[in-house]
Amino acid sequence: MSAQAGSPISGRAENPYDHISERGGPAPVLQRNHDRPAGLDNPRAPRRRNGMPNFEKYTWLFMRFSGVVLVFLALGHLFIMLMWENGVYRIDFNYVAQRWSSPFWQTWDLLLLWLAQLHGGNGMRTIIADYTRKDSTKFWLNTLLALSMIFTLVLGTYVLLTFNANIS
Repeated sequence: MSAQAGSPISGRAENPYDHISERGGPAPVLQRNHDRPAGLDNPRAPRRRNGMPNFEKYTWLFMRFSGVVLVFLALGHLFIMLMWENGVYRIDFNYVAQRWSSPFWQTWDLLLLWLAQLHGGNGMRTIIADYTRKDSTKFWLNTLLALSMIFTLVLGTYVLLTFNANIS
């Protein structure tokens, strides 16, 4: 019995890619960076920036926990405002003044404001990151988002905490 190349007797396995050198080498790699196949020198995932480590993980966790809390806060708010006693017919300036004189309701509404604003803002930040291609567009959209969130949070907190029922 003779030992042929690639047989287990010869100790040398046949390389199925030997024919590549006969045809001129491997296929050329495309020139654009995003069309190249993933490799150690060109991974698909971008390299980590020098920002806060695990920022996306913490924002993901915040979205889940704040969403659960927001369900209870928002449904409680809707139930009290729309269904309790006479529903919307009892809501007027005096009702709001009486409600916001209580630290419990101030805290409830403040927590609802902050969690809803941060939860929605984080969702918008994710949408901006997913759908913008240029870094400059992403920067300006995130800047506008941050400014609008800060404005809404500051104004809402100011109104809630400094509300004076004694208007003369």
